[in-house]
Amino acid sequence: MISCATFFQMFVDEAKVKLRAGKGGNGCVSFRRAKFEPWGGPNGGDGGRGGDVVILCDDNTGDLRDYYFKPHWDAQNGENGKGSDMHGFNGKDAVLKVPAGTVIYSEETGMIVAELTKHDERIVLLEGGNGGWGNIHFKNSVNQAPQRANPGLEGKTGDYRFVLKTIADVGLVGFPNAGKSSLIKEITKSRPKTAPYPFTTLHPNVGVIEYPEYLDRIFMADVPGLIEGASENKGLGHRFLRHIERCKMLLFMVDMAAEDNRDPRQDYATLLNELELYDKALIEKPRVIVANKMDMPEAKANLTKFKRKYKVELLPISCLSGDGIPALLDLLYKRIKGSG
Repeated sequence: MISCATFFQMFVDEAKVKLRAGKGGNGCVSFRRAKFEPWGGPNGGDGGRGGDVVILCDDNTGDLRDYYFKPHWDAQNGENGKGSDMHGFNGKDAVLKVPAGTVIYSEETGMIVAELTKHDERIVLLEGGNGGWGNIHFKNSVNQAPQRANPGLEGKTGDYRFVLKTIADVGLVGFPNAGKSSLIKEITKSRPKTAPYPFTTLHPNVGVIEYPEYLDRIFMADVPGLIEGASENKGLGHRFLRHIERCKMLLFMVDMAAEDNRDPRQDYATLLNELELYDKALIEKPRVIVANKMDMPEAKANLTKFKRKYKVELLPISCLSGDGIPALLDLLYKRIKGSG
């Protein structure tokens, strides 16, 4: 059994659901019953239309946990028609709110059927059934008292998989414990967990970098640490990689302190390789490379070795002391906004 504390800590980025649109209400067979009108005609009303299943993109929805814990969602059935020409009420739609970046796959075909990326964007995923006609529609010169009405049509049903791919301007890429969470905590309003052990971050954290001087902001996603073999779904694997697919730019964070006998040059090569194996489009995204932990004694020597091997633009920083952070913020803004 999942405790309440675990529930609120969970970040759900994938869920399978069974959805059903509402059935249309049945038409009614009815006749007028009025004094001095023994041959009153038909007055059976139509059934109401079944509710649709609607997917709504909502910025106030953080993940897909609602659908992980409740996979079955039904729209309301339409009301049956009544006598005296009264039509049944239409069924209420089932409105499913999802975060921006949600992709909807059909479980039957495996194909993408919808993709929602903007707040208030909405699609009708499954249509409700039409209501049946009442017997008032079947009166004609030959049949003045029709005894028939149509039943309501069944609503459409389907099995789907919701997959969330984080939308942000900048995606942080690096090995576990490289300092990604410390950086996003330093420069945004996000407060991810930080600790001196790998895989402190277990789910994406999206923070907002404010630029008061420009009256503007950009969004940065801190995603779980990448390890060798992630493209083959090792570690957090594809759950990590899909969250950087939509980022406009990647920020590679390399640990220049080389803790745990790591080699920063090999770490960077591994990061590039895993991204390319997963999706070559990722390796073509604009990137900024930062050398973190430059306050450590070993960092300067490692930085020199790194520059000898890779002729790339490199920005030295220290999340602990704050050195290089203002320059990084300025560079990110220029790159994202196209002014540098």
